[in-house]
Amino acid sequence: MPQQDDMLKKAEGILQKYDELSKKLADPAVLGDMDAWRKLSKEHADLGELAAAAGEYKKTSGDMAAAFEAAESETDREMRELLEEEGYACKERLPALADRLKILLLPKDKNDERDCVLEIRAGVGGEEAALFAAELLRMYRGFCAAHRLKLEVEDENATELGGVKEVTAHVTGSGAYKLLKYESGVHRVQRVPETETQGRIHTSAVSVAVMPEAEEVDVELNDKDVRIDIYHSGGAGGQNVNKVASAVRLTHLPTGIVVQCQNERSQLQNKALAYRMLRTKLYDYYNSQNRSQYDQNRKNLIGSGDRSERIRTYNFPQGRVTDHRIGLSLYSIESFMAGEIDEMVEALAVADREAQLALSEEK
Repeated sequence: MPQQDDMLKKAEGILQKYDELSKKLADPAVLGDMDAWRKLSKEHADLGELAAAAGEYKKTSGDMAAAFEAAESETDREMRELLEEEGYACKERLPALADRLKILLLPKDKNDERDCVLEIRAGVGGEEAALFAAELLRMYRGFCAAHRLKLEVEDENATELGGVKEVTAHVTGSGAYKLLKYESGVHRVQRVPETETQGRIHTSAVSVAVMPEAEEVDVELNDKDVRIDIYHSGGAGGQNVNKVASAVRLTHLPTGIVVQCQNERSQLQNKALAYRMLRTKLYDYYNSQNRSQYDQNRKNLIGSGDRSERIRTYNFPQGRVTDHRIGLSLYSIESFMAGEIDEMVEALAVADREAQLALSEEK
């Protein structure tokens, strides 16, 4: 079985590398070099799950071979049948273990461990869309808190009724982008608004964008390419809330991308945050100009993340949340809106990995 032999060789190679890293970490020379130790320690930890899967595959493969070999030389019929049964049980487990190993061997998204910027914008639906945008922000707050992520609002355009026309938040913590990246797209809500007197169901839409935070080295910004506007901060309804002009708007002239920040009292702070947001948007923009064939092929399964694409529907009368990219419906809208979205996030991640695996096997 050539395919099985190839997978066994891969498993043995992974285990050998993991063993070498373990030995290096115990080397006195490495223990005395903190930078080298940290680097090796991270590499060792990153390989841990893959090594465990490789070890399980190798053990099961070895157990299968040993059982069949013992069965061939066994003279007792009952014992031979037991050994053959054990061998076939191991053989049945191998494809699933191989698939898990293949998925873990897929290239990691280089942005997964980055912090991210979360943007929520009310779309069609007027005040009802703005109210739902505010509810989505609370939902993400709850989800982030449960995963020990920190969500800080950096710019917000609130309405008088408690909604938000648009809000930009900075999410920091281990794997922030990895946990939130599948939320990009248009979120549709179907429900009876509180202001509706005849009990009619309205449909509104809110767009969500999640972008990995860019480092300064990721995007080169020339001062001549950026126009800076300073203005007074505004609150709900447009009234001035700050007598000093501290809000900052940056316009990137080559792309037309605009960012603004007004939540901090200091103009310097707002400017620094605005530049960080601009770098992140440019990083997202330039990456989107180079979509790979994989992105095109997986669109049918998990969507492209395009912000004009409806990805999810929240149907309040039915208590249902449906993600259209994977066809998954959950009938737990109250807990979902409280931030308990893990089941959906995990299902999207699994679908993404399976799509990548299918594509890698086609090549």
